[in-house]
Amino acid sequence: MRCYLHAFLLCMVFTFFSLLYVFNQLASTLEDRDRSSHDTGNLLRKMPGLAGRRDREETLDRCKSLSVSYWNPYWRLPADVCGVNCLLEPSFRERSGSAVKERSDEGSHLAVVACGPRLEETLTMLKSAVLFSKKPLNFYIFAEDNLHDSFRNALDSWPRTIQKKFNFTIYSISFPRDNANEWKKLFKPCASQRLFLPLILKEVDSLLYVDTDILFLQPVEEIWALLTRFNASHLAAMAPEHEEPRIGWYNRFARHPYYGKTGINSGVMLMNMTRLREKFFKNDMTTVALRWEEILMPLLQKYKLNITWGDQDLLNIIFHQNPESLYVFPCQWNYRPDHCIYGSNCQQADQEGVFILHGNRGVYHDNKQPAFRAVYEAIQKYPFGENMETSLLQPLEAVLQTTTHTYCGRSSHLFTKRLKQSIMSVQQDATQRG
Repeated sequence: MRCYLHAFLLCMVFTFFSLLYVFNQLASTLEDRDRSSHDTGNLLRKMPGLAGRRDREETLDRCKSLSVSYWNPYWRLPADVCGVNCLLEPSFRERSGSAVKERSDEGSHLAVVACGPRLEETLTMLKSAVLFSKKPLNFYIFAEDNLHDSFRNALDSWPRTIQKKFNFTIYSISFPRDNANEWKKLFKPCASQRLFLPLILKEVDSLLYVDTDILFLQPVEEIWALLTRFNASHLAAMAPEHEEPRIGWYNRFARHPYYGKTGINSGVMLMNMTRLREKFFKNDMTTVALRWEEILMPLLQKYKLNITWGDQDLLNIIFHQNPESLYVFPCQWNYRPDHCIYGSNCQQADQEGVFILHGNRGVYHDNKQPAFRAVYEAIQKYPFGENMETSLLQPLEAVLQTTTHTYCGRSSHLFTKRLKQSIMSVQQDATQRG
């Protein structure tokens, strides 16, 4: 009888401390949420638009120190604590002196991750964004430390009239320290950095992430406007990986779950990061829904031997389990060689032209797809301030005429269809201002 009594008392003590711990954690979580809601405003955080960025000086003023522990990881820190105190590797940030003046319309927010020999390719992407956009642009450049000065010097060398159109911030590559090496080695160097953007850029409500090999053929604000098409469940938007299942990769070779019939491509990814941070994601690892920061590492551990395309595969798995959260935009917003290599298979591009060109597999730098390379080199070599019709469009059309021996070359009129409209619009605006 005495043994049973001792066991009962031990159970009561254990239950008491368990309940005490649960209530303590619940109170801590509610406190953090209340503070976050008070700082940002619930209405703004629920909408798919911008929360925007504050000046760097204001950011420095509001930085506070807070110890970090197992129970207080970096993603649970209040909004007024800076990332340098977190479990992330330190992020160096530099705002250009040519910052855009504060405006009521903050424009689009665009992020890119550059590692290795991607400097010139990234600058050409940014150049294409600036050339055709009419609203302010905010660039978030995540790059290896040895590239910081090169980015800063290049962007500061652009004409003053061009610099007035954009704002830029440079960040170091940073991953959770406990698993940094594993994330760095996933697929290509630094590629998985995009998965952590919602956790690093906590003040940014919505963001357009693009790969370095992207070229905008129309204003960035056009894809930014797709945020207004999100319903209450949508928190991200991407294009299908393939339009034609017979040449699809995921439906033929994937050894893991993927979104839809042919998967999604993450080279152009529009995000409402506020919703993404707040969402509890269904998953196949536990019956408990997990937040973004909670799901990434367990997902990698489960599928790391079965994934080929790194972070893109992880995104496919997540949205396979949460299809209601993804808005799928058409292929002309992420037009790749796969859409023309065996003949045109992007119907929307056939009708309206290519909006965003994605030169994956290095086609800007070899001779496998000369039409893609021609567009890249035309934008890269275009001198700021020159007439875009005579110095960009006409030379490009002449080169494209020499690429008709390839299937993509025969579809190259789709590359210039929307580009012509963008150039005409920019020139009309310049004439009206003049």
